[in-house]
Amino acid sequence: MSKCYIKPKLFSVIKNYSSAQLVKDITAGIIVAIIALPLSIALAIASGVEPACGVYTAIAAGFVVSLLGGSRVQIAGPTAAFATIVAGIVASKGMGGLFVATVLAGIILIVMGLCKLGSLIKFIPTTITVGFTAGIAVTILVGQIKDFLGLSYGAGVKPIETIEKLKANIAAASTFTWQALVVGAVCLAILIIYPRLEKRVPPSLIAVFAGILMVKFIPGMESVATIDTLYDIPSGLPAVSFEGIDFSLSGIAAVLPDAFTIAILAAIESLLSCVVADGMVNSHHNPNAELVAQGVGNIASVFFGGIPATGAIARTAANAKNGGRTPIAGMVHAVVLLLVILFLMPYAGLIPMPTIAAILIMVAYNMSEWRRFVKICKSSPKSDIIVMVITFALTVIFDLVVAIEVGMMLAAILFMKRMSDESSVVGWKYIDHENDPDSIDLRFVPKNVRVYEISGPLFFGVAEKILDIKLKDYTKVLIIRMRSVPALDATAMNSLEQLFDKCKKQGVTLILSHVNEQPLEVMKKSGFYEAVGEENFCPHIDEALKRGAEI
Repeated sequence: MSKCYIKPKLFSVIKNYSSAQLVKDITAGIIVAIIALPLSIALAIASGVEPACGVYTAIAAGFVVSLLGGSRVQIAGPTAAFATIVAGIVASKGMGGLFVATVLAGIILIVMGLCKLGSLIKFIPTTITVGFTAGIAVTILVGQIKDFLGLSYGAGVKPIETIEKLKANIAAASTFTWQALVVGAVCLAILIIYPRLEKRVPPSLIAVFAGILMVKFIPGMESVATIDTLYDIPSGLPAVSFEGIDFSLSGIAAVLPDAFTIAILAAIESLLSCVVADGMVNSHHNPNAELVAQGVGNIASVFFGGIPATGAIARTAANAKNGGRTPIAGMVHAVVLLLVILFLMPYAGLIPMPTIAAILIMVAYNMSEWRRFVKICKSSPKSDIIVMVITFALTVIFDLVVAIEVGMMLAAILFMKRMSDESSVVGWKYIDHENDPDSIDLRFVPKNVRVYEISGPLFFGVAEKILDIKLKDYTKVLIIRMRSVPALDATAMNSLEQLFDKCKKQGVTLILSHVNEQPLEVMKKSGFYEAVGEENFCPHIDEALKRGAEI
């Protein structure tokens, strides 16, 4: 890769920038900002933080990621994927713990980009991403039941986990208010139906105005809770407090698992969003530059009073669809949101909580990818289905940290089991050439020579199969054909050495045929090549048989 492997995309596209494209980027940036405003507020509330924190995130991370990122049209900000993670960290470790975890996650992302690890994200199985994404969607959906139905929890009841929220909702069922349900249902209907009729105005904006008008002007609806009845709505720039922030070794150790989860999820989400964007604008993103930008963007976000951020697929797609083709559009989106914070943020307090719940229900539905989930269940191998369903269940029952850890471990174990099943060590069968009509296609093997063919990667999961090779009393030469062995690890190498020692004790010469590059390199480094002898490594099975016949 070239020296500029983390060169921001902005520096590449600005060379041929035109005034016509500037107009398109500004237009797209304004539209995306309008879409991002209610979403950012809703996602902040779902994350257990103040509503303005979501807008702060969209401003800081949105601007930095567009400035330094590796995609033409990526829009960064708060996303639903982080909601449950952030809520859990805030509940257990406070905003100070979230600050430390996000800064550490940013550093991890920067290091990943500098180490050119952008391409490694592709090794995370689709079953895991689909599983935890669907799980997050369920947790968000469950979290909106309270506000959508207007429920009131008892004093001191602040559930965090999904199961706790379900129990709290059942316990508070008697506090249901029909007014909240009407507002939420109308807003949800707008979000579902409006896009089919008109696509120029964001449906979430229409739902917000509809909710405000219903609560303000319809008799009996004034009892519906709004944002300003539950939260303080600031105006102007955030006043960031560093109180409770612990960067000691013990403080870092306490949030390190959360930091890795934030970093991995930010990397996955942002690079997936980049891939989607590439297809829409016929471009190719720089994954390493994107990871560095996401790291810097997350650090900037918490210093600006925000929360973790990553690439937002829906907002990125909206940017591309509305003419955005350079990072300028993302920067404009951040500037527009900054102007909203400075002059219009207090009006956000008028938004009804059932409207926020309706918006998040649609977010949960759109991110759930339930059709893809069902398709995998119908068409994929059982091992993949097991990984996906377990990841989904753990995300809902416990949290994303446990789900990703167990999911990756299970996927790795099942993958090794699958590779072990595919690998084989099979001995050639001896056939009487005189009585076999197809003998012209067979090779002559002397009586004192045995031939075994190994297929598939030789790693610790299949190493014991090498030791199952049998030597007859009359065997003088053992030929191992390895043309279908692409890789060899240390455990399998040890098994080969044990087989060689067994051959030496029984006076059997070991010959290896068609050893590929990687296994041959391992054999040379271990001294096995020299011990067996260069003359006993043959490039083709015919030469190996000839060598065996000579012996």
